[in-house]
Amino acid sequence: MKVLIVDDEHRIVEGVRKYFEQADFTVLTAFDGISGLKMAIRENPDLIVLDLMLPGLNGIDVCREIRKDSNVPIIMLTARVDEADKLVGLELGADDYITKPFSPRELVARARAVLRRSHQEPFTANAIYQFGNVRLDVAARELRVAGQVVSLTPTEFNLLFHLLRHPNQVFTRSQLLAVTELGIYEGAERTIDVHLHNLRKKIEPDPLSPRYILTVFGVGYRFVAPE
Repeated sequence: MKVLIVDDEHRIVEGVRKYFEQADFTVLTAFDGISGLKMAIRENPDLIVLDLMLPGLNGIDVCREIRKDSNVPIIMLTARVDEADKLVGLELGADDYITKPFSPRELVARARAVLRRSHQEPFTANAIYQFGNVRLDVAARELRVAGQVVSLTPTEFNLLFHLLRHPNQVFTRSQLLAVTELGIYEGAERTIDVHLHNLRKKIEPDPLSPRYILTVFGVGYRFVAPE
């Protein structure tokens, strides 16, 4: 597996590099946003660890550009403590985030979890789910809306697939966290809200008045199968 680490703090990059190499990753590094974006396009890594605050081009803009053409798993690094700042990368399609200071071992564990989600073979691998003008081909890991391919991150795919397999069943945020393997940490349940908000924008005719992914207030979410 090949991981790209983009962070302007050389000490952090070198410390994290050691742990990824010990876990048998090939490690690429960049120290500013523009170099990181160019390397992501050129090297096609399996995973990107991306700092939020970068010189030249910040992590948010790098993430936005990458998501135009790629579903590569992205873990955001942030030194900010405001929850809105932590989650802004998720809204742009990052799969997970970790707050500085962090344990390099935890980062590697999160990376492995994200990669498992992106490469796992789902149950009923040949299934095709169709509702309204939405079609999910599980084997191809492809979502089409009104005939057009719509990109899903690994986390979004697994959440949607899980909900489709269990129509009308209510899931708590903790249960959906288990599906995504995001783990339990401060603010983790909030990330589920963001990923499902992103899914609604991709599959709902009107994301502000969802038809398929419904909130069960005080509990969690359920997918409503069309008649």
